[in-house]
Amino acid sequence: MILRTPANGIEIAYDTFGSPEGRPLLLVMGLASQLIHWDEDFCGMLADRGHHVIRFDNRDVGESTHLHDAGPSVPGGAAPYLIGDMADDAAGLLDALGLDSAHVVGVSMGGMIAQSMAVRHPRRVRSLTSIMSTPSPQAAPPTEAAMAALMSPPSPDRETAIARALETWKVIGSPGYPLDEERIARVAGLSYDRAYDPAGVARQLTAIIASGDRAPQLKELSLPALVLHGEEDQLVPLSGGIATAEAVPGAKLVTFPGMGHDLPRALWPEIVDAISGLTAAAER
Repeated sequence: MILRTPANGIEIAYDTFGSPEGRPLLLVMGLASQLIHWDEDFCGMLADRGHHVIRFDNRDVGESTHLHDAGPSVPGGAAPYLIGDMADDAAGLLDALGLDSAHVVGVSMGGMIAQSMAVRHPRRVRSLTSIMSTPSPQAAPPTEAAMAALMSPPSPDRETAIARALETWKVIGSPGYPLDEERIARVAGLSYDRAYDPAGVARQLTAIIASGDRAPQLKELSLPALVLHGEEDQLVPLSGGIATAEAVPGAKLVTFPGMGHDLPRALWPEIVDAISGLTAAAER
């Protein structure tokens, strides 16, 4: 069941998996992606490993607040908000849930938000897992094909949105693993039904570009950290994961051959093991 709560001056939509007594684990999704992009089976696997899993819609996607009054973002224009503001949203969600801290896992833009949360709210982050992310866009520029897929024009209808999602994941997905076209189509359709807002996605993208390089701040962190990255990622190349691991003191870097800018089901046990090992060690 999707719940909603005020957080950092907006409303955040979220749901949870597992016992509230488990290790709190906040999952932060990437650009244009809603909480449903965290697969329920994946969340269940994490819950089975002793976590209280929380997934949520970032601002401007899904059922969280969309900042329509901020207007559309334009190339070179002012950013209505930054990644740090989205990190404050995540911290505000912890406040609303009565949690003083949590283990934080972010993918892609969500990894940037998780990094920023660790910088801005160090006491709130028990451990940091940054997946397929980067301290700055300059550290991991996308390939031309990935950028073209990312910048495709808004879809005029649901069917086109689903078709474009399939085409995008054929470009940026994992070449070493089968593409789960049925799941991609289903999630794309559900995302369209929950909230289709290209202007909101543009504001998120502007926030990424305008937020600068977190590496100097990441070097000041002192927390258990894990960096996971696909070796065939075209949207955020492996250089982004390497830069993240080099910036965070003591971070462990794990790379996956054949993995692109998604989480192939075949790798879920290994990814869940890595995250669970980090959180369990951090609790000790």
